[in-house]
Amino acid sequence: MPINWFPGHMNKARRELKKRAGNSDAVLEVLDARLPASSRNPLLDKICGHLPRVSVLTKPDLADEQVTSSWVEALSSERRVVLPLQATQPNAAKILIKTFRQLVPSRGRPGFPVRVMIVGVPNVGKSTLFNALVGRKKALVGDKPAVTRGTQQIDVEGGLSLVDTPGVLWPKFTDELVAYRLAASGAIRDAVIDPHDVAEFALRFLHERYPESLMRRYTLKALSNEPRDTLEQICRRRGCLAKGGEPDWTKGGELVLRELRAGYIGRVSLETPADWEQTGAEPVDEEGERPEEEDDIDEDAQSGEHSPQEP
Repeated sequence: MPINWFPGHMNKARRELKKRAGNSDAVLEVLDARLPASSRNPLLDKICGHLPRVSVLTKPDLADEQVTSSWVEALSSERRVVLPLQATQPNAAKILIKTFRQLVPSRGRPGFPVRVMIVGVPNVGKSTLFNALVGRKKALVGDKPAVTRGTQQIDVEGGLSLVDTPGVLWPKFTDELVAYRLAASGAIRDAVIDPHDVAEFALRFLHERYPESLMRRYTLKALSNEPRDTLEQICRRRGCLAKGGEPDWTKGGELVLRELRAGYIGRVSLETPADWEQTGAEPVDEEGERPEEEDDIDEDAQSGEHSPQEP
């Protein structure tokens, strides 16, 4: 069943992207290294496809290193540079400034900066990367999707002029796998898809691809082919129990997702290039755009990064 999640502020953001693309020289596309294809917004190809692009794979420390290498090879082209990059690493800004000046050699000098538009779906680390480039906290940052709500522009020492834009998700997911991968990574709010369902999806995936990491994290002696059975074991081992000693499925599911997103289960990639070739999805036609609505962002999304401590 298709999953719809396209708040009114994202409708506005898409129109803003179209306007900004006309005045940009290049695009900085921010993707999650754990799911580079699912965290891409294909609508951006229509809007910015004519511009040279740098695709940064953020959170590479959480992704399977071998799978990330295969994604770099699959996504790279003559006009597209792909960089696995930790947004907070000291030399991230220098690497990106140098790359953009090479991609757009006609600009990048005083009075003629390379005009770069930063794009990406929610919660991939876009604002953190923006802050690293400008050298100070200018954008809101948080561990919940839909924190950046407006467009920001600032000149950066080194010859760049950056435009940060709100994260824009697909208006409609026609492939459930894409939606579940995004939900497992935290790009879609837990209120949209039941965390219990997403956790069972994640456990099934981990059972297939990373069984040893799953068993080690939760000290499981054996894995069941049924993710619900695995979740029950985890609930009992971690004390996620309801009255009468029954598993608290919601609490257990939230625990699994929290630890997966934080990297406690290990370095996990949620898709490979081969997976995407088999299950790639397309966005709804642009004419199916929903009318503007009131913003429905979580008001408790706070600025500032949250680094959970391992339990």
